[in-house]
Amino acid sequence: MKKILIVASKFNDYITKSMHSGAIETLKEDGIADASIETIWVPGCFELPTVATKAAKSGAWSAIICLGVVIRGETPHFDYVAGQAAAGIMKAGTDTGVPVIFGVLTTDTVDQALNRAGIKYGNKGVDAAKTATAMIKCMSRLEELSRK
Repeated sequence: MKKILIVASKFNDYITKSMHSGAIETLKEDGIADASIETIWVPGCFELPTVATKAAKSGAWSAIICLGVVIRGETPHFDYVAGQAAAGIMKAGTDTGVPVIFGVLTTDTVDQALNRAGIKYGNKGVDAAKTATAMIKCMSRLEELSRK
């Protein structure tokens, strides 16, 4: 049974919630049952990799979707948070072999983030969910090929 974990950031959740809704709806459209989708909310994007790594190491999840929003401000804080979140999410996937999907918006403005969370330019949560289901299929195919 395919199980998906969504790890979502509470920081900027007025945007992340739209991404989360888009991801859930897309997963259901792709045949993932409600009972196979769980969400854990973390304080911010910096915390996404820690939870994603622990979840991936558990072996309980077919894929993990990380959702969040980092908006550039007047200090270099953006660079540290966005960069480390991206690196940590990538590392969680490469270290465990479980697809860990980067669904984090990194924008210069709130408007840019809102536009990428379902207003103008699609919904990054939808994109992340589609990537998760595609990667589950890829990993399944890889397992089939390795048995030949």
